[in-house]
Amino acid sequence: MLDVRRLISYLKPMAQRDILIVPNPVLKQVSKPVEKVSDKTRALMDDMLETMYAAPGIGLAAIQVGVPLRIIVMDLSGQDEEPTPRYFINPEILEDVEELLPWEEGCLSVPDFYEEVERPGRVKIRYLNYHGEQITEWAEDLYAVCIQHEMDHLNGVLFIDHLSRLKRQRAIRKVQKTEREKALDAAE
Repeated sequence: MLDVRRLISYLKPMAQRDILIVPNPVLKQVSKPVEKVSDKTRALMDDMLETMYAAPGIGLAAIQVGVPLRIIVMDLSGQDEEPTPRYFINPEILEDVEELLPWEEGCLSVPDFYEEVERPGRVKIRYLNYHGEQITEWAEDLYAVCIQHEMDHLNGVLFIDHLSRLKRQRAIRKVQKTEREKALDAAE
């Protein structure tokens, strides 16, 4: 028998969501594990992916759209490459290497601010994919940096929290000033 509700949920278009910006206190919340990968979980991930692409960005954690669940979407493909979206549910780092990799990071929740952060250049991760299958693999280079950056979000940590207090405050002030200017422009 055809389940009409399920069919409608597959036909429902994805939706863009608003990305929370620092210093929104929701970004400091620790996200909860996903109990079960369901159609609702996949719909959230689809919305997150559309939001990330529109921003544009290469990674997005659910808490950045106000949903405190341990979910990440990512796509590291280049501008002229075929999209390769990836989905991470309840990701965890099992092992990392001592060698640190400096990388200039940015964040959709800290728009237009970039700073170098050092993270392990290789990490072993375990997560559930879009279909709820468990995956264990090594992430290296940009993939390793990005997954650690996004996993920080799940623990209420922003990349600017890895910076000095002065640089962190400067980033927040810059974002607040830009947001005020956007609000004034929109009001005119």
